[in-house]
Amino acid sequence: MIKQDNPNFPINPITVLIIGIIGVSTGSIFARLADAPALVTAAYRVGLASLVILPLAAWKAGDELRNLSFSDVKMAVLSGLFLALHFATWISSLDYTAIANSVVLVNTIPLWVGLFTPLITKDRLARATVVSIIISVVGGSIIGFGDFATGGRALLGDLLAVIGAICAAIYLLLGRNLRRKLSLLSYVAICYGSAALFLWLVVLVLKLPVTGYNTQTIAAFWAMALISQIIGHSSYNWALKWFSTGFVAVALLGEPIGATIMAYIIFNEGLTWVKFIGGLVILSAIYIAARGEQI
Repeated sequence: MIKQDNPNFPINPITVLIIGIIGVSTGSIFARLADAPALVTAAYRVGLASLVILPLAAWKAGDELRNLSFSDVKMAVLSGLFLALHFATWISSLDYTAIANSVVLVNTIPLWVGLFTPLITKDRLARATVVSIIISVVGGSIIGFGDFATGGRALLGDLLAVIGAICAAIYLLLGRNLRRKLSLLSYVAICYGSAALFLWLVVLVLKLPVTGYNTQTIAAFWAMALISQIIGHSSYNWALKWFSTGFVAVALLGEPIGATIMAYIIFNEGLTWVKFIGGLVILSAIYIAARGEQI
């Protein structure tokens, strides 16, 4: 929960998290509206966000950036690498499976935070986390069983979404320690900038099309950069300084709700009872994991 050694917040942190939930909930919607390859969409998302963030960071946090240690820069770049992998796999999953499936599975992040915490921080894995991982496997199997009837493409999408969750968990764990030392602008400038660099290198190496997109796709790129990334992700990165990683991760559970509602309204994408039950099982597992975390 809220760290007690920081009682005075410049802004209500719960309000920031709510804004973040709304922001990230739009990501899957804009990604679906963008008529472009998944890797190109991901590259534009963090690339355009970096174009906005980097000049601001140079202006407001230039001295801090120049005085960063090599270790801090290295860890921020590594965090950016996992952010890039998160977007590459998660956005790719939207080409194969339903938005509701993708968003629910990618939000198993608290489970992976709990699993990787002993490896990264040497903390003991809580019993509740072990139980929640088992429950999440059951929930994932229920969703996967529902997709089996539609063929391997949906299952591939579900797998990509889970990989996206694992990468996001590592990104959060790396960012947690860095945000204790670095300002938000310094951290996101390096993290988003390096993620953009990694993604654009892959796009160029694979010779994917980067121009010639229609107005809707370009608008979706900018919307993802400004709303989903700068407002949404940056709100969570801000919160990492004031909240535990477990609490920030459980706040991410608002994303499936928002994204599913938006997908229903915009794409008329409904939920079968099998997917609904599987999603509830996974969400209950995430809740147990977050409640049992002592980070």
